[in-house]
Amino acid sequence: MDILLQLIDSAWNVISSINISDIIDILLMSYLIYKGWKLVKETRATQLIKGIILLALAYFISSALSLKTLTFLLSNTFSVGLFALLVIFQPELRRALEKVGRTQVKNLGILSIGIDNESSNSRWEKAISAIVDACEDLSSTATGALIVIERQTRLGEQIDTGTILNALPSRELFGNIFYNKTPLHDGAVIIRDGTILAAACFLPKPQKEEFINKQLGSRHRAAIGMSENSDAVIIVVSEETGTISVAENGELTRGFNRDSLKKLLRSRFIVETPSSDKEKKSFFGKGIKN
Repeated sequence: MDILLQLIDSAWNVISSINISDIIDILLMSYLIYKGWKLVKETRATQLIKGIILLALAYFISSALSLKTLTFLLSNTFSVGLFALLVIFQPELRRALEKVGRTQVKNLGILSIGIDNESSNSRWEKAISAIVDACEDLSSTATGALIVIERQTRLGEQIDTGTILNALPSRELFGNIFYNKTPLHDGAVIIRDGTILAAACFLPKPQKEEFINKQLGSRHRAAIGMSENSDAVIIVVSEETGTISVAENGELTRGFNRDSLKKLLRSRFIVETPSSDKEKKSFFGKGIKN
């Protein structure tokens, strides 16, 4: 009974000593742990984490059993563990830092005042129409295609591996590029700001290739690899089945048609602006009627 009372008293002392900063600290750490686990989930890092946990258990067991040699080896292993983790988790750390760098503050009206999105939307509307028309044609003829649409992450490294075109997108141009007897068909087309910037570009390999369906070909694998290394939207048309797929954030979604592809692209690249005959927002977010 005395032990139970001591435990209750200790628990109450801990709870009573918690302040607002401690709660914020706990919530932030919980969020960071969650995001970290989400980042490494289903990658090689998951297996490495399991190995580290097993090493830690082995260390505690060897220490408890006074296994001096094994304890010495494990303790020295952990002494350089931080540097080892930086090397081992380099791809995942790079992805995390890139995602942090791509984070934007959105929907702050006071920051967006005076910014004209009409010209950008008009350019993207034309580009999206050309892309979906071309994908529909390529899908119907089972012509392989790989289209990378750049967003915030600049793809200069990939662009340098290809041929610069700097051309306006059209269904005819896409058809010529991906026709299997042309020099530019083997590789990816990269689109920046609604313009075809380069073709025949090489893309990075996926980091979690062992988890990818073996039936997927090189184009799909390249699309997944590019989506792991950037925030780009990558469209793939299978040369075997004509299926249209889209890769984003390391995930591949298959079975798109013209309408669903257009809807996805519009959601990613068209900035919605309030109509002049509707309510407009003031600096403070209140509705003002014309």
